[in-house]
Amino acid sequence: MMSRTRVKICGITTKNDLAAVSAAGADAAGIITDVTVETPRSVTVERATQLVATASPFLSTVLVTMPNCVADAIDITGRVQPDVIQIHGEYDASELKQINESVTADVIAVVDAEMPSRARSVASVVDAILIDSVDTDGAGGTGHTHDWTTTAEIATMLDSPVILAGGLTPSNVKSAVQTVAPFGVDVASGVEDTGGSKDHDAVAAFINRATRVDIDTNNETERSIETTNTTDSSTEDSISATTPERNK
Repeated sequence: MMSRTRVKICGITTKNDLAAVSAAGADAAGIITDVTVETPRSVTVERATQLVATASPFLSTVLVTMPNCVADAIDITGRVQPDVIQIHGEYDASELKQINESVTADVIAVVDAEMPSRARSVASVVDAILIDSVDTDGAGGTGHTHDWTTTAEIATMLDSPVILAGGLTPSNVKSAVQTVAPFGVDVASGVEDTGGSKDHDAVAAFINRATRVDIDTNNETERSIETTNTTDSSTEDSISATTPERNK
């Protein structure tokens, strides 16, 4: 049976939004800090630490960051203590491996959707690959989609879990999941009232539509199996009714 698509709501800046995404059934919350680009979704390291500390134990916390070097990545992970660290930037496999071996958090590497070769080169040293529409600064969160068909091809080549990001909204996430069949999906601006503030109704709708794809698919499969079993049973009954009983 197909597993449920995981959902990460990124760019959490307040405890209220953190509680709301948890209540809506999100699997993970992304908290952005120490990035080199201007974004209303970024918080201070101190604020990130507070949000991580207050998160529900049933919600994975993902520290989203653009560290200047390997040492900075290790340092900020130790300070904030997230469950996962999501690293933006052109780190090679050896650097990502060093980070992964030095922290207790799982490591997600962000890969530009237009650079499938990088996904292949780093997949074995991280815990997951996040494929996003990346801007010239190496940051995601652009609000733009990319070619999901290409992303689906990348996903089939990798053993690591693939998380789909880039321009996702409640309106298109079902189609995205059907096309790519990712391990998880990631959204930020697609579920916001304003920059950095989440629309709780949109969050709930996004999660429902992302995960309903799997439920609908599983139900169709189960109905197909039930129909097949019913047909087989009817055939057996028909054979039994038309076959003369042997003399004993």
